[in-house]
Amino acid sequence: MKDYLVRGLVNSKNCRVFACSTTKLLEVARKDHSLWPTASAALGRMMSATLMMAKMNKNNEKMTVVINGGGPIGTMICVTNGDGNIKGFVANPEVHYTYNDTGKLAVGVAVGHEGTLQVIKDMGLKEPFTGSVPLQTGEIGDDFSYYFAVSEQTPSVVSVGVLVNDTNEILASGGFIIQLLPEATEEDITYIENAVKNCPPVSQLINDGKTPEEILELLFNDVEITEKQDLYFKCDCSKDKLSKALITIGKDELNSMIEKDHGCQLHCQFCNTEYNFSEEELKGIINDI
Repeated sequence: MKDYLVRGLVNSKNCRVFACSTTKLLEVARKDHSLWPTASAALGRMMSATLMMAKMNKNNEKMTVVINGGGPIGTMICVTNGDGNIKGFVANPEVHYTYNDTGKLAVGVAVGHEGTLQVIKDMGLKEPFTGSVPLQTGEIGDDFSYYFAVSEQTPSVVSVGVLVNDTNEILASGGFIIQLLPEATEEDITYIENAVKNCPPVSQLINDGKTPEEILELLFNDVEITEKQDLYFKCDCSKDKLSKALITIGKDELNSMIEKDHGCQLHCQFCNTEYNFSEEELKGIINDI
């Protein structure tokens, strides 16, 4: 099954819903970054939540989500334009913890919870919109739920999950979000709480072959799907973009690179692609400054 996202409405329960499958794109990220299992789970949960959040934006503005909870995984960053493409990385990919009582991947331990979840939206204005909330558990889903409640005043259920096999390959990744509309009643809230409580883990559902639509139909009888979007892990880096970044470090530093190393090598944090700049190319960049 290819990765995709759906958006819909449940008029009878006064809520809007999102669901996605991100198994294949997380496998691409795992290979690009050599992620260990718990790092895969953390990044996969974050990418699923970020993609669904981006679909809430009216325009396809660039959105960056940054999580740093003080845990061993370090800073985590995801970037998307709401077009179905996402890129992301974790500072330390070689992280693996499990909970002793359940054996499940201990994402909260890897991420930590002494820090923030920050959302930066570039809406084409002079300054981007920035919202930030303290992390609650570091398990990602809880933290996005808290962000929606505090920063956007929208009560939300965020369920995201990842399954990894014994050889570290991604078996399943995805999630769903339920957001209450202003018209929601106490009865609607009670129904949603019970539906979510009785729902199997979303990673298990995806591993069992359930589509995003079928996951939502397990929760509600009358989901109206209004939009569908294919999803990909795709980096937009290029040698031209990195050459422009080199301009910002100034002539002195570039001349130092030429004298010491006769060139330089840069790599993209989001996809680990390496770009080599020769001595002549660096001299050309200096001439452009």
